[in-house]
Amino acid sequence: MPSRTKDMTQGSPTKLILQFSLPLLAGNILQQLYNLVDTLVVGRAEGVTALAAVSSTGWLDWTLLGLILGLAQGFAIQIAHSFGAGDHADLRRAAGHSIVLAITVVTALEIIAQFALRPVLTLMNTPADTYELTLLYLRIVFGGLPLVMGYNLFSGFLRSVGNSRTPLFAITCSAICNILLDVLFVVYFHWGVAGVAIATLISQALSCLICLVAVLRLPIFKLSRSDLRLSRDVSFGLIKLGLPIAFQNLIISVGGLILQSVVNAQGFIFMAGYNAASRMQGLMEMAGTALRGAVSTFVGQNYGAKKMDRVRLGLRKSVQIAVLMALVIGGAVILCGKPLLRLFIQDDPAIVEQVLVYGYRFLCFMGASLFALYLLFVLRSALQGLGDTVTSMFSGVLELFMRSGSALVLPLFMGEWGVYTAGIISWYGAETLLAFSCRKRLRRTWLDEVQ
Repeated sequence: MPSRTKDMTQGSPTKLILQFSLPLLAGNILQQLYNLVDTLVVGRAEGVTALAAVSSTGWLDWTLLGLILGLAQGFAIQIAHSFGAGDHADLRRAAGHSIVLAITVVTALEIIAQFALRPVLTLMNTPADTYELTLLYLRIVFGGLPLVMGYNLFSGFLRSVGNSRTPLFAITCSAICNILLDVLFVVYFHWGVAGVAIATLISQALSCLICLVAVLRLPIFKLSRSDLRLSRDVSFGLIKLGLPIAFQNLIISVGGLILQSVVNAQGFIFMAGYNAASRMQGLMEMAGTALRGAVSTFVGQNYGAKKMDRVRLGLRKSVQIAVLMALVIGGAVILCGKPLLRLFIQDDPAIVEQVLVYGYRFLCFMGASLFALYLLFVLRSALQGLGDTVTSMFSGVLELFMRSGSALVLPLFMGEWGVYTAGIISWYGAETLLAFSCRKRLRRTWLDEVQ
């Protein structure tokens, strides 16, 4: 199991960012692979109803995952700053406090999630055909929130010190486990959506354990009891970094939930097509999310080391990489999207064709605008790496208003086309705010250096 660290304050920014991104990209591919296998196995073994039940959980699942991921990302920023500055004592304090805070938060989230599921599903206009299946799936999946927190926290620790290979190893093992268990539980045991959820839980436990073992093997993470004893200053600093990102993810998710409720109201066939395409969106985003992780670590370490010239150079190179990736991936999805969507759907041929029409139209919209999403990823992660998580939070607020407002208004005039457009409009709005803020932040640091 690889457990090395990587100092990103020396060497070619382009090379470092790409080298760091590749394991993250491979991990994203594997994550999306087993997400797609979930969809594929359910859709072909259980039919369109089960497919719609699992696929429609995306935004609701992301609501809690986004909170967990946001906190873990914020905590990791402080660790990257400490590692870049060479202050290992501060790094250990941040890690110890992060663990205690994470346990507290995930316990509260678990309780809230289980109690709130029924009213939230009702509020989202979940169709009667899928309601009970969706509820069962989410009850089981949300039971694994502590495992999700553990994986994101420990993999964040590792990435902050330049180790993106161990999280890849963890995801590889998790993906293989998930795929095998999907087939076993759904195809052979006939457990349906419950089988998919249980397979996900077991695979999450495996990835969490692997990252935990890797963290324990690194001497810089050898914690003492004092590191686990909460102090006001360290806790406040971590919360100040993590809470805005968590809130940003939450409000983006609220916009997504509003959009999903509009989608659900369009009818069963439209919902199945839109949600199947939404699962494909994960594949389209995976290179961008890998680049996002690399940019955050690169900027965080160099900001901690006070090397702002490298921060600016790395950001320019990242923008160039993001645009090129988005154009290639978006074009490929437009060309090959319909055959890929067809893999997920097994039902009456007439129903399948209707579902494909809606799904492919949405894929084309996303593919054509993918560059905007990739630039949003780069700019947001750069600001977070600089310690400015508040601006990224406000960009999430802007996404909420633009996504929800568009979702509620545009379909009244444009029908299904208004639904396709709603989410994409929010990318452009948030990206504009982030570009302005990032330029202002870097200019301010340049003036401070000159003075």
